[in-house]
Parts: sequence; structure tokens; C-alpha cells
Amino acid sequence: MELVEAIILSVLAASTPLLIAATGELVTERSGVLNLGVEGMMIVGAACGFGGAWLTGSILIGALFGIVAGTLMSLVFALMALGLAVNQVATGLALTILGIGLSGLIGAGFVGERITPAAHLHIPGLTDVPLIGRVLFGEDAFVYFSIALIIGVWWFLYRTRAGLILRACGDNHISAHALGYPVLRIRTLAVMFGGACAGLAGAYLPLAYTPFFIPGMTAGRGWIALALVVFASWRPGRLVVGAYLFGAVTILQLHAQGWGVGIPSQFMSALPYLATVIVLVLLSRARTGGSTAPAALGTVFVPDR
Repeated sequence: MELVEAIILSVLAASTPLLIAATGELVTERSGVLNLGVEGMMIVGAACGFGGAWLTGSILIGALFGIVAGTLMSLVFALMALGLAVNQVATGLALTILGIGLSGLIGAGFVGERITPAAHLHIPGLTDVPLIGRVLFGEDAFVYFSIALIIGVWWFLYRTRAGLILRACGDNHISAHALGYPVLRIRTLAVMFGGACAGLAGAYLPLAYTPFFIPGMTAGRGWIALALVVFASWRPGRLVVGAYLFGAVTILQLHAQGWGVGIPSQFMSALPYLATVIVLVLLSRARTGGSTAPAALGTVFVPDR
């Protein structure tokens, strides 16, 4: 029972940054913008988040630093892709490269430093319940926030007029513009939301997952978050399943190495990314009725003047 509980807790911890980053990217892509710079925004959020927490001693301030850093990075993308109508794919890739270099510069002075990680909830009598106690009532605030975030995004997209307008911009920006909706403003706000989520997801890594910062600590999680959006068919409910599925693959390969499974460690380390490719291929082959992606995803929009 203790081993099962430890595995579940590890899966939740590994899945949380994927869920937060993918939720932000889902909103961005629902508005019709394809931002491939999630990895870059995450790593900058990790560097700034750790720096803020180390300088102030506050996990909350560190998380806010990560959010602000991710948002500022997303504004660079919005300026280029939306303001100047530059190709979104090229801009997103450039943002990732910029983020990796910038994070190394920001975090150079923090390498080797440690902080006290985010505290976990403890409710006497409930947290101590075998198996489910720590899972439901013993997590850190980031885990609970990720669940609240995906519920809030689902409610926003499917239960509010603003969510309907945002989805309209992603499906047909010309019609949305003809109806008088500010497409570029809506997309900019969606990109900023995605950047804030990516920055927070990156900050989670040094603030709660591992209490230190090292260059490149996101280790491709931004790319997995991008794949999760496709895996979920741009639907929040499926995003939760996908995030915990890939989090489980990441953790189980670590436990398999600890159990002495006779498989090369390099293959086990590549397993989460291999699973990402396999799932996307199978999903693409099984999908019927055409693509479920927003119709205007990645399409440059220049309003008539």
C-alpha cells in the first residue's frame, strides 16, 4: 500500500506542470494561435520563479515571478506573431531558443542554491487515511490549483459568452471580425494566459518538484504539453486524462529502473517522449470526420483597414 501511494503521489507531482502548461496552451490554440514557445516560457518561468523564491524566501512570490516571466515572454510572441503577422511556427521556435538562452543567463547565479519546497496540506484525521489520505488531502497548492484551473477553463470555454467568442475567433476569425469582435485583442489575451500558465508550470519545478534550479530542468515538458493539447482534441476533460497518463509513463519508467528491469536506461528515459509520438500517431489514424482542431489555428490574421 505504501508503494502504491508513493507511485500515485509521484504521478501527481510529475503531471502537474504538464497539466498547467497544456491548459494554457489549449486556451491559446482555441483562439486560433499556435505558440510553439511553451518550452522556452517554462524554462524562463523556472529560472525567475526560483530566483524570486530564493531572494524573498516566499514560494508565493516565486510563483508570481514565474507567472510574470511567462507572460512577458508571451508578449514577445504576441508582438511578432500578432502585431507584425510573422509566421507563428517560426516565432514559437525562436521563442523557445530565446527562452533557453535567457534562462541560463538569469539562473546562472542560482545554480547550486536550494530553497524550502512548497508546503503540503495536512488535515489531521484525513491526511493520515491510508492510500487516499495523502493523495486527496496532502498535496501542495500547485496540484489543487491545476485541478481548479482546468475546471475554470472548461467553464469559461463552454459556459460563458466570452468563451464562445474566443472559440469563434479560433474557428473563423474573418466572421468574428465581421461581427465586430476585436480578434487580435482576444488572441493577445489568450496568448498572455498561455504564457502565464507556462511560466507557472515552469516555476513549479524548482518550487515544489525539486527545490533547486539547474539549466534545462524542464527537459522537454513544454513539447509534451503541446502534444497533450492535440492528444486531448482541444478538449479540457481529455487534457486531464492525457496529463496524468504521460505523468504516469514518466514515473513508471523511473520505478522500472529501480526495480532492476533489464532494459537500457537510455530507452527508459526516452519512453515518455516515445509514448507521446505513438499516441499522436494512433490518434491521427483513428480520428474520423476530419480534424477537430480550430479551423483558423496558426493562420495569420490582418484586419481590414
